[in-house]
Amino acid sequence: MVRKLTATAALLLVSCAPQTQVPTKVRALVLSSNGEYTPTEVELKTVTDIVALEGKVARIEGNAILRLDPTDPELQAARTEEALARAMTKSAGRSVTASYITDPQGVLWPADFHTWNLVTTYYNLERAWDYFTTTLAVPQADLPQTTVHYFPEFILADVSDQPLTDNALYYPPLKSFVVLPFDTLQKAPLATNASILTHEYAHLVFNRRVYGGSAVPTALNEWAQGGSSTPGLNVLKALDEGIADYHAYVASCPTAFGCNTRVLATSFDDAAVNARDLSLNQCMSALLYRNITQSSVNVISGLEYQLGTLLANALYRSTKTEAERQTLARALVAAYSDTNTSRPGFNQLVSASIGDQNLFTLPKAAKAIVQHIPPGNVDLRQQVCTNFANALQIPLSALVGNTEYDCPASTTTTGECPALPRDP
Repeated sequence: MVRKLTATAALLLVSCAPQTQVPTKVRALVLSSNGEYTPTEVELKTVTDIVALEGKVARIEGNAILRLDPTDPELQAARTEEALARAMTKSAGRSVTASYITDPQGVLWPADFHTWNLVTTYYNLERAWDYFTTTLAVPQADLPQTTVHYFPEFILADVSDQPLTDNALYYPPLKSFVVLPFDTLQKAPLATNASILTHEYAHLVFNRRVYGGSAVPTALNEWAQGGSSTPGLNVLKALDEGIADYHAYVASCPTAFGCNTRVLATSFDDAAVNARDLSLNQCMSALLYRNITQSSVNVISGLEYQLGTLLANALYRSTKTEAERQTLARALVAAYSDTNTSRPGFNQLVSASIGDQNLFTLPKAAKAIVQHIPPGNVDLRQQVCTNFANALQIPLSALVGNTEYDCPASTTTTGECPALPRDP
């Protein structure tokens, strides 16, 4: 369908080099109320160069060559984040050049497939940026312009010598987004999927707040060396994935399509979409609990998404209104970092556990979330506490406390999820 849009646009008046205005009216591919992507007139409010697709939120570059090879002498010699990025960037690429056709109303129509994809990429990132800076009140200074590597040659040499395809991600070592070419995916390109890009933008926010924006976070680097058991790392990765899904869900609610609990929908097959559907109630299994607490992240690769979906479902079930959704989303961001020693954030909990990742646990992280729900939202806190105790099998004793920020003593489980046997 995307490729057919070029023919429609060709019927309109041609304008080769449009001037950039703020905001700029342009057509992008947006999910409509009937679940189809349609060319929709939108405003890009932060773009400063509509041809190069550069602005306050992002700078898009094409044709980069990126390679992570453990045997690369330059990579081995890198001692700073800047040196690491230089070692990985074999070719920096160049600015993209978007082509447009201007209709009689002055609205820009992308003139080819890649321009549709580029414009929609910038629009989706701008929407995600606006969600975090406006709805969740993250200071704009904390989320400066980020580079987007569009269709690069991206190789992880210890995995394969073939360039990666079919993915869109935030990649901390380069502090940038990467939108890869698609090969086997036959549905909507990942960068067109607003929920996927909001999920990835949420990873950027998590990285900035929890890891201080580090290209190689100390906890991830050191805890990965945990041998046969990496419980802290398992939980940390699950938090990052699950909370990103929840942010993508909350950000989708004001759109024409409405609240989207199926973050991967329109881009992946039904099995993958259903496995990450926030609205499908699930319970912690004995196998998942054992793997998360006793296995290495290298062994359970992928299970962090299962635990993350459990967390996202517990958050989803805790809210009934738009106000509650936004309040809980703000609480999550507040829980990323808080120097108040009576209710520390993830950043502080992780830092205190660097020497022993067993000290960073799911109950501690869950309590940090609960403690950052504003005191006046008693019902919301009660619901979150109940759903954490049920779906995540977190003991009430780890959540209940004596302050207005803790789970109240009246918190009980509902019995929807069978209690798991605990280790002696």
